[in-house]
Amino acid sequence: MELNWNEFLAPVWLSLKISVITSIIVFILASAVAKAMAGRRFPGQSLVETILLLPLVLPPTVVGFVLLVMLGRRSWIGRWYEQWTEQTILFTWGAAVIAAVVVAFPLVYRTVKAGFEGVEKDLEDAARAQGASELQVLRYVTLPLAGRSLAAGYVLGFARGLGEFGATIMVAGNIPGRTQTVPTAIYVAVDGGNMTLAWLWVCSIIAISAAMLMFVNRRWT
Repeated sequence: MELNWNEFLAPVWLSLKISVITSIIVFILASAVAKAMAGRRFPGQSLVETILLLPLVLPPTVVGFVLLVMLGRRSWIGRWYEQWTEQTILFTWGAAVIAAVVVAFPLVYRTVKAGFEGVEKDLEDAARAQGASELQVLRYVTLPLAGRSLAAGYVLGFARGLGEFGATIMVAGNIPGRTQTVPTAIYVAVDGGNMTLAWLWVCSIIAISAAMLMFVNRRWT
């Protein structure tokens, strides 16, 4: 069977685009929330933590169903977005980004929070005592010391976005050239008996993931 390179490359490029955007968004969100939550104790903290980590233990299809309801035309989010853009959120690559962000958030949050909590408070207090502002403490003390956890969190967000399947197929579907990512393309290829394409996509996603891990390992070890 002759290989159609456009058919092969389209899901790869789309997956890379979704993964890059997802990793940036989820890293910023998770880092902000993790910094606010690290070392804090307040009433209702357990409930907040449970809500933040819930997508980690729920089946991706359940997350996808909830997003399907929240982003559909009957929801206020869906209606607002459709009035603003004259198109729906669902079954677009943007919906795939939203699904990946929600699914990846708990992984990134836990990793980054552990890094922030591992920073010795005495070092931060010493910097404050020398006249450093909170922004300077964050930039020159907290972030460098939590660097490995931050890097690990970013890679986890990228990898989770790259490999997301269940929630993505619920809210974005599997439209070739528009919303078909590598994981959904592999599923369709295997189901259709096209093992050549399936193997190529499998090898591509392994290569991308391995390259990310090698980069982080060389940078932070």
